[in-house]
Amino acid sequence: MPVPDHVAIANLVYRYAELIDAGDFEALGALFADAIITAEGSEDRWRGTQEITEMYVNGTRRYEDGTPRTKHVTTNLVVEVDDAREFATCRSYFTVFQQTADVPLQPIIAGRYHDEFRRTVHWSFARRHMIVDLVGDLSKHLLFEYRRPES
Repeated sequence: MPVPDHVAIANLVYRYAELIDAGDFEALGALFADAIITAEGSEDRWRGTQEITEMYVNGTRRYEDGTPRTKHVTTNLVVEVDDAREFATCRSYFTVFQQTADVPLQPIIAGRYHDEFRRTVHWSFARRHMIVDLVGDLSKHLLFEYRRPES
């Protein structure tokens, strides 16, 4: 039985959380192979498997177990599919929790994803735009100092 479009799209959004929490940045690059990733307040754009893999490898701390010791929780998905079933969008919320040997379990960042999808044979990401709304202590998660863009 075929998977309904909105379920296939939601599964892609959830797959992202699964892969980043596993520290599988190469699979993240493959997940976004045909996509562009952007972030609110930044001119940076990452496109394709290699650039996106490098963005995660160079920006996200991994611990001895190979993971970033995070749980990305994605909620409030609003999926809209066009009439021809070729393009879709999804707006969602994310909250990232982290716990390390030195840091108790805590939320470290929350915001929104605005995603676009394209369907050829299967649905795939075409674009992800990340919007940060709330920022906690990211020092044990990122390999760079995050500065929230001015509103």
